[in-house]
Amino acid sequence: MNNKLIFMALAAAGCLAACSSPSTEVTSPDGKIKFAVDNKADGLCYSVTDAGTSIVSPSRLGFVLQGNDSVARFDVLNSVMSSHDETWETVWGESREVRDHYNQLTIEMRQKGGNEMLVNLEVRVFDDGFGYRYVFPQQGDSLVIMEELTEFIVPAASEAWAMTNHDVYYEDYYRRKPIAELDTVHTPVTIEAPGDKYLAIHEANLTDYPKMQLIGEEGGKMRARLVPWSTGVAAYVVTPFATPWRTMIIGGTPGDLVTSYMMLNLNEPCAVEDASWCKPMKYIGVWWEMHLGNGTWYAGPNHGANTANVKKYIDFAAEHGIPGVLVEGWNVGWEGHWPANDHFDFTKPYPDFDIKEITDYAAEKGVTLVGHHETAAWTKNYENQLDTAFKFYTDHGVHNVKTGYVNLLMDGKEDHSSQYGVRHYRKVVETAAANKVNIDNHEPVMPTGIQRTWPNLMTQEGVRGQEHCAWDNDGGNPPEHTVLMPFTRGLAGPMDYTFGTFNYDNPVYPFARVRTTLAKELALYVIIYSPMQMASDTPENYSAHPDAFQFIKDVPVDWEKTLVPDAVIGDYVVTVRLDRNSSDWYLGAATDEDARELNVALDFLEPGAEYTAQIYADAPDADWETNPTAYTVTEQTVKSTDTLPLKLAAGGGTAIRFIKK
Repeated sequence: MNNKLIFMALAAAGCLAACSSPSTEVTSPDGKIKFAVDNKADGLCYSVTDAGTSIVSPSRLGFVLQGNDSVARFDVLNSVMSSHDETWETVWGESREVRDHYNQLTIEMRQKGGNEMLVNLEVRVFDDGFGYRYVFPQQGDSLVIMEELTEFIVPAASEAWAMTNHDVYYEDYYRRKPIAELDTVHTPVTIEAPGDKYLAIHEANLTDYPKMQLIGEEGGKMRARLVPWSTGVAAYVVTPFATPWRTMIIGGTPGDLVTSYMMLNLNEPCAVEDASWCKPMKYIGVWWEMHLGNGTWYAGPNHGANTANVKKYIDFAAEHGIPGVLVEGWNVGWEGHWPANDHFDFTKPYPDFDIKEITDYAAEKGVTLVGHHETAAWTKNYENQLDTAFKFYTDHGVHNVKTGYVNLLMDGKEDHSSQYGVRHYRKVVETAAANKVNIDNHEPVMPTGIQRTWPNLMTQEGVRGQEHCAWDNDGGNPPEHTVLMPFTRGLAGPMDYTFGTFNYDNPVYPFARVRTTLAKELALYVIIYSPMQMASDTPENYSAHPDAFQFIKDVPVDWEKTLVPDAVIGDYVVTVRLDRNSSDWYLGAATDEDARELNVALDFLEPGAEYTAQIYADAPDADWETNPTAYTVTEQTVKSTDTLPLKLAAGGGTAIRFIKK
């Protein structure tokens, strides 16, 4: 291979007037969004408008290959237009049906000079955004990609909510900044642009390639950075090959971002022939007590994962119809500074954890264990045990596994979000699928819609979750954090945030606590989506509030339809969802540190029908700081023509179940 160069590839039309070749463009099915590509003398650029308003100014495209820092130029060989329109059914999700409707432009190109590499640019434009990717047809040698030249230049006055790349687990806060102040941030990046435009930049179908990050510059420019291997190489590619889609959702409201399913549409259809075993579920677990310092993951007098304690959780789950019980710290390897341990054994329980007795007991009660594999990011140790570890679990009736990667580098060397990490995570998911095991992945690579193809990838962390409220030195996640998440991290895919706290006392770490009201904890089950939802508190604390716990027992984890009728990013959000398996609607409303009064139109309900609204609300004297557990439970009859007033306490919320009469 001639290791020289940088090339550019794209697709569609009209960027600048001074072009060296005719421009090509493709529009969304409704004609509002236009994606244009120009083959300029110094390379390719693209631009995007929405109803005539500039969304992306002329922005560069292309790559840097090993051994050269120059820009390649291309001859356009052919352009192909096509359209697609189908509606497909999700295995599980926020909407049962998803419409996949787009217009596509494929530009076939050959590099000018050099090794005359062939590159296609594929562009798909939907009514709610666009995606483009680079496709390398079969040709001679492998490619060593050092960087992308991809840019997104949005209106200069835009501001973005983004998280820096300093936390490899994506467990940091999203902060609002001007574009120029984005100093290497993870995607999704959520942007508020002039003219009431809301944009979200991310990627779809991240397969055998590093994660894309963005670096902000003056003038609204964001340029791509690929997370490299320890060698400095971004990606080793063998043709034929397609990069992940570079995506942007375009909406007129914050809710438009949440209800876009473009990310799923840009992934391949389900690869599991019969996915009926990929079942959404709720679970409790031996977990929160250890984060509070009341138990240990390692063996000893306070070991949490002992047979008697796990049975207590199983009894509680069975009594209340909770399908699963998570057990962490059951297997040997947790002693000492365990992230340094590269010897976790995934088939050897601690002596006080009798897995056969426990799983037999759970089966008799109609409950299943949610297993746990903490790898400490020693991936080779884990991969060497993958088949035996999953078989060990499935032999005991365990088909849901939470994985973890608590270590800054994989195998002491590679970044979680590098091509190395992406390859490892996919190997785990595919091996799990072969064993009919569902995965809840913690310390992951950021989701990119892969759950459409592999629906056993149920949920992932990659978020500053509720565990930080138990012990973090900053005191816990602030009230605004959870009303930011649906519009930032939540746009990437399901997130295992692990809310559900009913007791706010923390004698071991008195400086930290959950910064919500109890009613807001209930509302989050509707607002923050995951097909595996944890009720994270202990059985004792739920037993102390049986009325409130009823909502957790009732609320589904699989939805027919989702709407976001009202929201201001970082201030408040109202989300409503229709249960996939009944005619019940659920509403979750939450606010930041400010108390609010909202009026919610109930026009999402079936016209002409009456519903019983079971309302779990903040009490008049509720406050996240001074009185978080004060709540009320009331009922009233409502119909679709009604408007329901909601009064949210500081850091509070409201959860409602609408039962059709």
